[in-house]
Amino acid sequence: MMAKITQKDINDAVWKACDTFRGSIDPSVYKDYVLTMLFLKYLSDVHDDKMEGYLKKYNGDAERAKRAMQHERFIVPEHSHFKFLFDSRNEANIGELINIALTDLEEANREKLYSEDGAGIFQNIDFNSSKLGEPKDKNQRLKTLLIDFKSDKLDLRPSHLDGNDIIGGAYMFLIENFASDAGKKAGEFFTPKEVSTLIAKLTKSKPGSRICDPTCGSASLLIKAGEEVGSDNFSLFGQEANGSTWALAVMNMFLHGFDNATIRWGDTIRNPKLKEGDTLMKFDTVVANPPFSLDKWGKVEDKDGEKTTVSYDPESDKYNRFWRGVPPKSKGDWAFISHMIETLNEHGKAGVVVPHGVLFRGSSEGRIRQRTIEENLLEAVIGLPANLFFGTGIPAAILIFNKQKSSNNFLFIDASKQYESAKNQNKLRASDIEHIVKTYRDFTTGKLQPGVVEDKFSYVATPGEIQENDFNLNIPRYVDTFEEEAEVDIAAVQKEIEKLEDELKTVQAEMDKYLKQINAF
Repeated sequence: MMAKITQKDINDAVWKACDTFRGSIDPSVYKDYVLTMLFLKYLSDVHDDKMEGYLKKYNGDAERAKRAMQHERFIVPEHSHFKFLFDSRNEANIGELINIALTDLEEANREKLYSEDGAGIFQNIDFNSSKLGEPKDKNQRLKTLLIDFKSDKLDLRPSHLDGNDIIGGAYMFLIENFASDAGKKAGEFFTPKEVSTLIAKLTKSKPGSRICDPTCGSASLLIKAGEEVGSDNFSLFGQEANGSTWALAVMNMFLHGFDNATIRWGDTIRNPKLKEGDTLMKFDTVVANPPFSLDKWGKVEDKDGEKTTVSYDPESDKYNRFWRGVPPKSKGDWAFISHMIETLNEHGKAGVVVPHGVLFRGSSEGRIRQRTIEENLLEAVIGLPANLFFGTGIPAAILIFNKQKSSNNFLFIDASKQYESAKNQNKLRASDIEHIVKTYRDFTTGKLQPGVVEDKFSYVATPGEIQENDFNLNIPRYVDTFEEEAEVDIAAVQKEIEKLEDELKTVQAEMDKYLKQINAF
């Protein structure tokens, strides 16, 4: 009996497959090709596994097995199968053949691989693109990619895998490593898994919940939020503005077995697509890591001579999401927060990652913040360590909003010192996450009284204190993190100075001696 393929086997093999592109193509570009090939290989291998099972069941009757395959999760046309593409690897038009294979795969699975507005998930990827190099280089890269995925270590038939979660795990492994390689460009498609875990635990959804991420990227945070439920009884919804990233999110859902997830492509603010009729869909849980301080997030004006056409204006938003105030056009943070709050149902909870400026900036942002606080929707403000996120080193915070708060008070946590320093990014440890989550849960269950909860870490503020601070939520106003400097021992320092001066005199005397010897010659 052959050994089962482990998570490490697959992770190592897919990462090695990336060598084909490293050094010549940017990771933010080649990630789409590798992840798409992983998805295609997975569907092909599952197809073979199922076909083998039906042939055995029907005593080798191929026609009967093929009929049974028509009712399987995915239909894989012959020319879309990985084997056909591998056998065609030396063809001069291999890039075009892969494109046709993906288009045929979409057509054969329209309900799954097309969005409701007619966009196929592979429409943004082109294996015949000049991004992959000159024709000769491109063909060689594609041939090598197909050979790498033919490896025994990438036999993705379920009967050969050591667990059902391995494919989804490999996909997330690749996305995380691409994020690490892609630097600044990574922030738009990936939330570090430790931060995702923390938000998922803070907003922990109950069985039966509708969970949404309106800026879902590759859906890593959304998947964590679903997994935190602890059963299969939940539904996932997401929207993503970037077409390539939207495709990654859809594939990510299928590879994790969340076939019923609804992931839409489009701009959440200007064109929200998660709706029921003409109104925004409501959710039990909304989580997000939206782009920090997005510029030009709102009004869209087209000027043609003296004629100006406005295709979107948040002042007249048809869903009335900005009734607390319209955020400044150069900073979209409160636009995303307003959208999240307006899509919560009557007992919903939201968790969002924000830059610290959201906590204290004035003008329209200050007014929106004040109204949100006065509605008693804000529950907790949690400061995170610096350098946790891909693409930015600035510290961020998590805000928790709760439509069913158990008190009028507010929890502040300063977790900026709670991390493990790593080579490129800092990381939250499991103990750091547990510390934050326990403090939050103690607060939500009424165990914490106003005032200092834990010195230099957590504080419960009353509405009066928030008002005294002019609705400024800057964490140091509530959690005292001032560290006194160690007392200086003047006598010891004086003694050290005298010792250094004596050593200096000795060295100068030695130098004078050598200089006299040199002059004697």
